[in-house]
Amino acid sequence: MQIPRLHPDTIEEIKHRADIVDVVSEYVVLRKRGKDFVGLCPFHDEKSPSFTVSQTKQMYYCFGCQAGGNAIKFLMDLGKHSFSEVVLDLARRYQVPVKTLEPEQRQELQRQISLREQLYEVLASAAQFYQHALRQSQGQSALKYLRSDRLFNEATIQQFGLGYAPPGWETLHRYLVEDKHYPVQLVEKAGLIKPRKEGGGYYDVFRDRLMIPIRDVQGRVIAFGGRTLSDEQPKYLNSPETELFNKGRTLFALDQAKAGISQLDQAVVVEGYFDAIALHAAGINNAVASLGTALSLEQVRLMLRYTDSKQLVLNFDADKAGTNAAERAIGEIADLAYKGEVQLKILNIPDGKDADEYLRSHNPEDYEQLLVNAPLWIDWQIQQIIQDRNLKQATDFQQVTQQIVKLLQNINNLDTRDYYIDHCAEILSLGDDRLKPLRVENLLTQITPSIAKYSQPVAIKRTGNGGKLSLVPSPQSLIPKDRSLLEQAEALLLGIYLHCAEQRQAIVAALEERDLEFSLSHHRFLWQKILELMEEQVDLISSLQDRYLELSEDIAIISHLFHLNEKGKKEIMRTPQVVQAAIACMERVLREKRYRHFLELWETTDPEAEPEKWQSYYQAFYTEKLKLQELDRQRQFSITELL
Repeated sequence: MQIPRLHPDTIEEIKHRADIVDVVSEYVVLRKRGKDFVGLCPFHDEKSPSFTVSQTKQMYYCFGCQAGGNAIKFLMDLGKHSFSEVVLDLARRYQVPVKTLEPEQRQELQRQISLREQLYEVLASAAQFYQHALRQSQGQSALKYLRSDRLFNEATIQQFGLGYAPPGWETLHRYLVEDKHYPVQLVEKAGLIKPRKEGGGYYDVFRDRLMIPIRDVQGRVIAFGGRTLSDEQPKYLNSPETELFNKGRTLFALDQAKAGISQLDQAVVVEGYFDAIALHAAGINNAVASLGTALSLEQVRLMLRYTDSKQLVLNFDADKAGTNAAERAIGEIADLAYKGEVQLKILNIPDGKDADEYLRSHNPEDYEQLLVNAPLWIDWQIQQIIQDRNLKQATDFQQVTQQIVKLLQNINNLDTRDYYIDHCAEILSLGDDRLKPLRVENLLTQITPSIAKYSQPVAIKRTGNGGKLSLVPSPQSLIPKDRSLLEQAEALLLGIYLHCAEQRQAIVAALEERDLEFSLSHHRFLWQKILELMEEQVDLISSLQDRYLELSEDIAIISHLFHLNEKGKKEIMRTPQVVQAAIACMERVLREKRYRHFLELWETTDPEAEPEKWQSYYQAFYTEKLKLQELDRQRQFSITELL
């Protein structure tokens, strides 16, 4: 059905609950910088982060491409969705009751949202069923496996909600559908049962398996992993993807690990459920598991939101399969690591053991020391390149050099690249210091770094009249390039109004006194919306953005006005003269038109045939000329007036 207009109360509640840092972190790796967060812009290609997120303002802005807005706008632009679609999706995620301006349509919308809540309930009931079955006679073999083979105590079993799926084909189906009276279609949508191909009816997805609940970040059960206790294949079976469960966007135990990741400023990723559980049982509570698949960008960004230093340790088996798994995982996040957005380390436990096996013969402190000694990803790659190679053999030396050059070319940070050029040259020199300069030179000649060039914005331009400065807004701080004087002035004045509450009354008074209006249509529309909100006690910028999004107006052309960097703040906030200068610029454009109009009339009028008109036009254009000179003086102010 077509989504109706949503009630403003619903929109405000969603904006209140959906923290912009959480929303953006699902798609962008953010680093704390001062009170804000920065990262690489998802809307254009860049090597140095110019994308900022303000948690206090609940807004984002890119100083590279001028993309900006709130959490709703971010999801609209990223996924090319409508305003209502994004708001409705956020309402589902953050459990916000939906109100519409047409109450009769509210019931259908609420039904769509309540489906997720019903799925949560069904899955929670299934988890309780499996936990209960583990304590029954038929679950004793599973319980013995946990206690004797895995060495888990009762506290760990309960902490992770481990359970058992009985061997019957319809045991869970009967419990949920017949005993608990859940609709069979709902249980199927939860991924717990499947329809029979012949004869009708349904059968349980999990049978005679040790059950591991998979939870979301909030700790709600969204799926299950089942380990066979026999020779049945597959050894591990996951729930199918559902409305709640997407394997590529979920990390096992993140609900348990997020506090530890934040506290230790590091996330540890292991391959299996039991590796993660064993680490938590040993008190290493910053570990998650990748659900048996290569890490996706979504999974990486999900866990990195909890660490400021963005330190990630991949702990996969040291055997060939584990090394391949590490390489697969790295393949997904290589760009982030090369750009320095992730401090990636690789931990291969000796003797090909996984974390669970290692902890049975070692104490937690030994594992923690392995984490400390784990090499950075680039160092690990170099180790893989030179492993089993004889650098004294010409063929091996040439192949190793080529692979090293290819690796070094991917490193964007020049300081990091220089460090590894020196490090690799030392390796290739085989301990002969005399050869090292030659190896460095050889590597440098094969690497062609690309250096980004940046132009510095100029915000206030010197006129040369005794230290006077003329107001020319910075193209990278407040106003984009290639704008006319009128557009610059109008944009500057609107920016001051939006960001300097103390100047708003003066701006309104100045416009009324000089009988000025905004000439450009996009500025005039924005000013109209400002006037509509003038009497309301609201967050002006946020409310304006919502108006634009609801009305499907093009916000891109004025979005730069909603955001300021530090330079822009200084430009518009340090002196009231800036308001006077902006008003003078606006008035000057209009006066210039009047001046040219009267000058043209004067030049085309015969002074002998129409002496009175000739004199009147002369007086008019001369008056406008004097006014233009006065406005030029108002547009210029000395350095001392800025301080």
